[in-house]
Amino acid sequence: MLSKNFDIVVYGSTSGAVAAAIQSAKLGRKVALVSPQEHIGGIQIEGLGATDIDNQAEFQNSTTVGGLALELHRRISKHYHRLLRLEDVVMTRTKDPEVWRFEARVAEKVIGEWLDEFSNIELIKGALASKKAVIKEGSKVLGIKLTNDQIVSGQMFIEASYEGDFLAAAGISTTYGRESSSTYGESLAGVRENTTYTQITASIDPYNIPGAPSSGLIHGISSEPFGTPGDGDKHLAAYSYRVPLTDVPSNRMPIYKPNGFNPAHYELHRRYVKSGGKLYTPNKRLPGGKTDLIGSEAPLATDLLGMNDGWATGSLEERQRILDETALFTKGLLYFFISDESLPEEFRAEWSRFGYCLDEFEDNNHFPRSLYIRDARRMISSYIITQHTASLHNGEEPVSDPVTIAYWPTDTHCVRRILREGKVHNEGFIFKDGFRWRPFGVSYRALVPKREEAGNVCTATTPSCSHVGFGAVRLEHQFYGLGQACANACDIALREGISLQDVPYEKLEKRLLEQGMILDVRKVGAPEFPPE
Repeated sequence: MLSKNFDIVVYGSTSGAVAAAIQSAKLGRKVALVSPQEHIGGIQIEGLGATDIDNQAEFQNSTTVGGLALELHRRISKHYHRLLRLEDVVMTRTKDPEVWRFEARVAEKVIGEWLDEFSNIELIKGALASKKAVIKEGSKVLGIKLTNDQIVSGQMFIEASYEGDFLAAAGISTTYGRESSSTYGESLAGVRENTTYTQITASIDPYNIPGAPSSGLIHGISSEPFGTPGDGDKHLAAYSYRVPLTDVPSNRMPIYKPNGFNPAHYELHRRYVKSGGKLYTPNKRLPGGKTDLIGSEAPLATDLLGMNDGWATGSLEERQRILDETALFTKGLLYFFISDESLPEEFRAEWSRFGYCLDEFEDNNHFPRSLYIRDARRMISSYIITQHTASLHNGEEPVSDPVTIAYWPTDTHCVRRILREGKVHNEGFIFKDGFRWRPFGVSYRALVPKREEAGNVCTATTPSCSHVGFGAVRLEHQFYGLGQACANACDIALREGISLQDVPYEKLEKRLLEQGMILDVRKVGAPEFPPE
């Protein structure tokens, strides 16, 4: 198929891709938005409606929401007839988490209409044809080959997938998994000595035949050894489906028994309850009377520990297998919650009040089409965001080239469910844990690769971070800020005929401030900690 040539090529289906494409179009550029997914908007259109904005007791991070991220929320609030409320919240710096929440169907509608406003954005559906699908001449990327045989050429390229597939195919340095604590001197890195958040405290016999290790472990427990605290590995933070459920009868499809349901896969949950463990029940917190299942509401919730290993570098076929397996397990878990007689009757009755939302994901039997990809590849550049970047005490000096503010604790979900000293153990969660953290400016240098690897590529969603550092960056509204920054940097580089590494920060900063971005970390507030 003939090549199409663009000023800026954005690869991805995420929030960062949306922001990068829209900002590029606003600057008058001819833009290709190459979406490997049929639906565009990332996890915001797949169920994450309870955003990580102002939802924690000890801090208010809505003070960092500006630029296109704020415009998105204005458009969503207009749909819900609450725009005046949002504007008052922004103006008075009021903490109001509900005004930032939305339904997946509404986010997809708003984003679709927003993209349609720009005739200079060409939407191209297609994934990279292979792991070597990037056409390159020296350190300059020329184009990409897609699975439909189309070649998309451009002057500048923005990686905006969750997985970093474009970076890897372009030969740009990436990593995935957990570094050791010695790699960057991070106390939170690697295998966790103490995982307290959502830990299993009930005593559970882990073997298929109780008391018989030779019978093997029940489903969901890995036979991998615990390992040495601080050691690195290639495990990923658990993914989950952010499933909207509702108890509104007119919009409810009852939870059903999925084809392939295997009741043995939930034996761990049966034994957990029998041992005194508590499962959780749905919590409505979205417009339309809907839930937003996070995945980590309890030690045994919908987080899929270990089931996403292989996603980061997997082929399209391997990722589809993971999607199929995790969707079946999650649907089966919900059916188990309403039907298994080992569970308390009142618990089953509460879950039975809820069902899938008839007005969501109509092309996928009302179940999300994608997992929440919390953790995959990350670029490794000359500057790396680490635990120290987010540290309140003895941390790095604030960066001189911020392009958005990361205002969130270092946050990674558990990576494994294993045996530790004979007990079932969830390992790997990092969230607060007594760590004195701070908001920080995300450096422009974290968005551009090493000079010798590519001069016309930057990333909105896979910045140069350690595993711990990425946990503070990976929020959707922060990806909007990074996408907006990438678009402006590409435009400046094109106008001046320079590489992205040479974009003058003062010019980028001026633009971002004019576009309503928040860049001064001194003005956004700070988390409150108890006295030391």
